[in-house]
Amino acid sequence: MIQRKEFDQNLEELRQLLRQMGEHVEEALTGSIAALQALDTVKAKEIVERDVLLNQMEEEVMEIGSRLIVTQQPVAKDLRRIIVAFKISSDLERMGDLAIDIAKVATRLEGQSLIKPLVDIPKMSELVITMVKESLQSYLDENTDLAYKMAKDDDEVDHLYSQIIRDLYAHMVENSDSLQQAMLLTLVGRYIERIADHATNIGESAVYLVTGHRPDLNQ
Repeated sequence: MIQRKEFDQNLEELRQLLRQMGEHVEEALTGSIAALQALDTVKAKEIVERDVLLNQMEEEVMEIGSRLIVTQQPVAKDLRRIIVAFKISSDLERMGDLAIDIAKVATRLEGQSLIKPLVDIPKMSELVITMVKESLQSYLDENTDLAYKMAKDDDEVDHLYSQIIRDLYAHMVENSDSLQQAMLLTLVGRYIERIADHATNIGESAVYLVTGHRPDLNQ
């Protein structure tokens, strides 16, 4: 069996990989929204191409964690640390995919003009980026209070998403020629809302790591 010091070093490596994945997700979401607002297809395509980096980091998390389970046979909280790393990396990878989906919407709108200025979508994105930051910080600091606080922001995200749907549907009724773009922007709202759900999943994982029980923060 590997020594405890090496085991702790590997656990720290997992933590740092997850931190890097979180930063990558934040950058991808921020960049995708900016590309959508400016209908900058060049920027959007660059974001899509960088998605491979997130996948590589997820694979590295799986490799390190699996090796630790086989060689160390951890129990109790040590085992939870590895299980949580697997779950969080999966949530972060899915967040990255959703950010890429937003960038792909920007590429599909190439040559068009926005049917209306984007207000609630960027506001919703900013709130979700804060949720991503706080969910990961709750994991890194093992701070359950922050996990529960972050989850409350999900209610505001849902409110903004509902507002986006109402506004875009009203626009479609009044301007039938904007139907396709309005539907794509509706999807963007849905993608951002799903990223928020994955952020609450990370908060749940943080609570599970500390307490051994997984709450439902996605209510």
